[in-house]
Amino acid sequence: MVSMSFLSFGATAAFIHPLDFDGSDAQKNEVIAYIQSRVKKDYCQTVDMCQESMLRIMENENLDAFKRLTQAKNRDVLNRAIHDYCGTVDMCTYQMIEMMYKENVKASQQQLSW
Repeated sequence: MVSMSFLSFGATAAFIHPLDFDGSDAQKNEVIAYIQSRVKKDYCQTVDMCQESMLRIMENENLDAFKRLTQAKNRDVLNRAIHDYCGTVDMCTYQMIEMMYKENVKASQQQLSW
């Protein structure tokens, strides 16, 4: 599982684990730099949707997701989402991690039945 607070995935800034976020200006700046770099990579290099309005929308979506993830209650489920989407596949956005975290928390409370 993910045990480090800072992980680098080829972006110019480090990924910060939301539950290890200390609220310092340095970490705030690092989170913003990571989000900006990741969104630019995804929307300008991976797909051809490199419009300023799209970039700002996705940056804000990711920052909002990060802020919500700082309140996550289940570290193990969050770590697994980070491992899967930042390590196994290259979809390491806070928005994707939040979506999968929520789905996995929900699924962990369900069982197969008739």
